[in-house]
Amino acid sequence: MPILNKIIKKAKSFPNQPGIYWFSKKGKRIYVGKAASLRKRISSYFRNKDLRINVMINEADNISFKKTASVLEAVILEANAIKKYLPKYNIKEKDDRSFVYLVIPKEDFARPFIARGREVEKYIYPHMIPRGQICGHLVFGPYQSYRTLKIALNLARKIFPFSNCQSDKNKPCFDYQIGLCPGICVGAISKKDYQKNIKNLILFFRGEHKRLLKKLKKENSEKIFALNHVNDIALINNSKFASLREISRRGRNFAQRIEGYDISHFGGEKPVGAMIVFSNSKADNSQYRLFKIKSVKNNFDDLAMLEEILQRRFHHKEWPMPDVILIDGGKNQIARVKKVLSELNIFVPIVGIAKTLGHSGRAYSGDKLFFANTKPSIKKLLISSKIILQQIRNEAHRFAISFQRRRRKI
Repeated sequence: MPILNKIIKKAKSFPNQPGIYWFSKKGKRIYVGKAASLRKRISSYFRNKDLRINVMINEADNISFKKTASVLEAVILEANAIKKYLPKYNIKEKDDRSFVYLVIPKEDFARPFIARGREVEKYIYPHMIPRGQICGHLVFGPYQSYRTLKIALNLARKIFPFSNCQSDKNKPCFDYQIGLCPGICVGAISKKDYQKNIKNLILFFRGEHKRLLKKLKKENSEKIFALNHVNDIALINNSKFASLREISRRGRNFAQRIEGYDISHFGGEKPVGAMIVFSNSKADNSQYRLFKIKSVKNNFDDLAMLEEILQRRFHHKEWPMPDVILIDGGKNQIARVKKVLSELNIFVPIVGIAKTLGHSGRAYSGDKLFFANTKPSIKKLLISSKIILQQIRNEAHRFAISFQRRRRKI
């Protein structure tokens, strides 16, 4: 049996899961790639008519893969593998200066940044020292796409916040207000705690997943759950699941603006509400809003708090109306939202996501959807995009809890 036929047969056994794959010749990797679905991605190679790809496939004598928990993890492993093995078809016809890299300076309050290959020399010296460290800077890559690296860095920042602002501003920057900056601008974080975030970020981009989880278990077990959430967001952003843009197309401009709401308090203390907005498939930070609960006397009455923030939100006639309202909750929350909208003479589809399996591990895969004010055709579209709705719910939860934690520090 020809070698190519053996490769095709082997590729059919690949899983429909994210991971990295590589073509090799005589044990040497000649190309490394990443995929949201390994089987679908590899099968596409054998239908491709591109001459360069056909040459690479015919040169290979084997193909292998490694599964990952998410596409985000695959992105990181792909970059590390390209750096380690220098596969010729990854770098052929692509000057090293056109790759992109993540640079983390060796500073007390390091501000990670992305640099293109032709720019890296401006920041670092060419002499390499162990573990990717270059004269005090840590460099990760090469990454083949600026956009992919930017997404990965933004997602990681939600778990391990770092600053892009100055420490002498004496007023909170915008990123601090939405929970992405730990607050060097207002002296809200010590050098020691900031360095913990940076060290965890380094482990994240080195692909040392097990070591990172072990470290987080000792430092802050909540971030383990957050890390799993971010992994799934990356999977959404980098795969071919139905997107909000697709919902808009199929639903005749429906769901261009989805507002997600969540309530957060600590044992009834410092209750807050949060509103996040996704516009045309993307988070729109400029539309995010935070609410300190004012009128509810019982700080354990989440339904009353939800009603308060919705009433306050819809008093802002200058804010665009949502196409869908999404709530972290089930039948009771949906009923309360419907009541508020009815009193305000507003008819907007409402979706609730209830946790049926708790928060541990990847238990949110058992989340159940609830609907109100939703036509059957729209309900069908939303059900098909459950994973997107979970992304919005998770972002609303992150935004609410980050604000609530900041309130407790005041």
